[in-house]
Amino acid sequence: MNSLWNWLPGVIDRRIRVVAWASLVSQIVIIGTGGAVRLTGSGLGCPTWPRCTEDSLISTPEMGIHGIIEFGNRLLTFVLAIIAITMFVLLLRLRKERPELFRLSILLGLGIPGQAIIGGVTVLTNLNPYVVGLHYVLSLVLVVLASVLLYRVRRGPKRDSWGVPVAVRGLSAALMGVLSISLVMGVVTTGSGPHAGDGGAARNGLDSWLLQHFHAWPSYVVLGLIMTLIAITRAPALAGDTLRRSITGAGAVALVQIGLGLYQARNGLPEWSVGLHMVLAAVLLALVSTALLSGREVPTKEAVDRFPQPETATSGR
Repeated sequence: MNSLWNWLPGVIDRRIRVVAWASLVSQIVIIGTGGAVRLTGSGLGCPTWPRCTEDSLISTPEMGIHGIIEFGNRLLTFVLAIIAITMFVLLLRLRKERPELFRLSILLGLGIPGQAIIGGVTVLTNLNPYVVGLHYVLSLVLVVLASVLLYRVRRGPKRDSWGVPVAVRGLSAALMGVLSISLVMGVVTTGSGPHAGDGGAARNGLDSWLLQHFHAWPSYVVLGLIMTLIAITRAPALAGDTLRRSITGAGAVALVQIGLGLYQARNGLPEWSVGLHMVLAAVLLALVSTALLSGREVPTKEAVDRFPQPETATSGR
């Protein structure tokens, strides 16, 4: 038992970093597989829960490709659970030194059975669009938690002071707020559209055309805020490398997302584009979360020496 305890990391090492990356990537991947379930009409490929059928835990040949797709998505939940348990175990020796990481691993671990239960309710309610939407929203919450976990593993505990000016902090917070609105409106819009996950599943009955605009408007604001942050953070003294990289990546993803949205609106919501749109929304959220967190990073000494640091950059919350 002592040898096992001694084997566990006493510092953040490669094992923890790899599992933290695996946690974020797997949370995004399961959004893609969940989207495939809906977009292929496989939402009721396993018509009951927690079993796949009344008599079988797994899909049967008679259920065809829809059963395979739905059961495959359910199976991926166990992969996420293994990753979450592995992270929890790896952090046991660090639970006092890095309690924030330990708490995040617990939250991620609890989120996975929570998702499984909501997935079960989704099936038992014949793919109720609001339950399906809640399923996706919780997935996005878990993406944020995994992003925070990965950031803390890579960059250390939260600093007491900020490393960027008030304007950058305000714009970053506004970006996260508007992006959240855009994502929720996207979920509601999808609930009114044609991709119900099954031919007999209900829709929310709202006006899809109008909801598309309610989803698009905050998306344009998101792009504007990102571009503003990119311009401001070009000055090395105003932001660290992590903030610049993450916000630049967010800008690239946001441009692709808006292009995809316009393509979908003009071409009748092709399944591949809707699935890609869902996955990229999670990637965008992870990048914006990272940008917001990195606002506490202090720019490099070389940058501060060359470009004097604003007084507000080191002020407290």
